[in-house]
Amino acid sequence: MAPARVAEGFIDFEIPALGKATKTWYKIIGELKPDVRPLIALHGGPGIYSGYLEILSDVTKGRPGPLIVYDQIGNGRSTHLPEKEGDTTFWTEDLFLGELNNLITKLGIREYDLFGHSWGGMLGARHASHQPPGLKHLVLMSTPASMPLWVAGVNSLRDKLPREIQDALDKGEKNGTEDSQEYQDAVAFFYSRHLIRIDPIPEAIAKGFEWIATDPTVYLTMNGPNEFTITGSLKTWTIINKIHKIAVPTLVTTGGYDEAVDTTVAPFLEKLPQGKWVKFQVCTR
Repeated sequence: MAPARVAEGFIDFEIPALGKATKTWYKIIGELKPDVRPLIALHGGPGIYSGYLEILSDVTKGRPGPLIVYDQIGNGRSTHLPEKEGDTTFWTEDLFLGELNNLITKLGIREYDLFGHSWGGMLGARHASHQPPGLKHLVLMSTPASMPLWVAGVNSLRDKLPREIQDALDKGEKNGTEDSQEYQDAVAFFYSRHLIRIDPIPEAIAKGFEWIATDPTVYLTMNGPNEFTITGSLKTWTIINKIHKIAVPTLVTTGGYDEAVDTTVAPFLEKLPQGKWVKFQVCTR
């Protein structure tokens, strides 16, 4: 089989409040044609990049439409704005909704399916709740229905960690030493259980962590210092009161060791007009 056609480039994204032009980097794996429906994938974080989602091209081999991934503004190969760190009035959900709509319009896409992972699923769910005419299907992977539910869920997992790991986390947060090696090692232990259980970490995922380390602007401003403590612009985020407006068939997926515990996604299954939940239980160790 011939390799899929790959095209990549930049799309201008105008942000009126910024006063300067920005660019969104994108990649199309497969051929984008007027009469085919692409799968657009939204990466998580917020604050990483889209590279780890390129594996979804394996899925799109069985369908006529291509996979489209892109680095959200402030992330990866798109325009970075480190001068906006801490500006919670700038780094908002609406900024990224506008960027997604801009991508769809500039690429001339009429119909599409949407896949969102974690924060990308939050963005995708909100986009879908606006009932855009071109959206046909939605996939939400490890996506919380609200940030308070997320925090409660990850802290319930934290309570099950070995005592010495919990103590290291508590100590770092009490003393304000979250940047200490002891604290970072404890966070890494949590991640090894509930974020990525493959050892060694796949290169594409490791690259995502590198992007956050290089420029933590988006993660720190929208999320906060870690998965347990949300202090940014997403602190009170919720889609629960709008889930019923998501009219397209929607697949919700989680894993048996997922940061997104059952209670975190439960409102989707209770309120989606056309929803299905698949929980993967395979152990990778």
